[in-house]
Amino acid sequence: MNEENETLRWPTNLDHAAIVQRLLQVRAMARTAGLDELAARIGGVESMPAAELGAKVIGALTWIQEKPEHGAIASQLAMVAMNLKNLK
Repeated sequence: MNEENETLRWPTNLDHAAIVQRLLQVRAMARTAGLDELAARIGGVESMPAAELGAKVIGALTWIQEKPEHGAIASQLAMVAMNLKNLK
């Protein structure tokens, strides 16, 4: 994932598998940044039902927004949040 090359127009058609893939990337970014709490918040997304996954994303986004120094991670979570309507 290369967030520098992400277009300003975010994809809004990510399906469940693509959402999980993005969250796995966010989890790796969080671990690299030493944000173990954030990584734990989105742990296990690979097997979560849609409703639980959505709640985890919103919780993680709320948590990271209080840390402006991690804007790249917050942006990725915001993009995932915009796609939660596609979870089935």
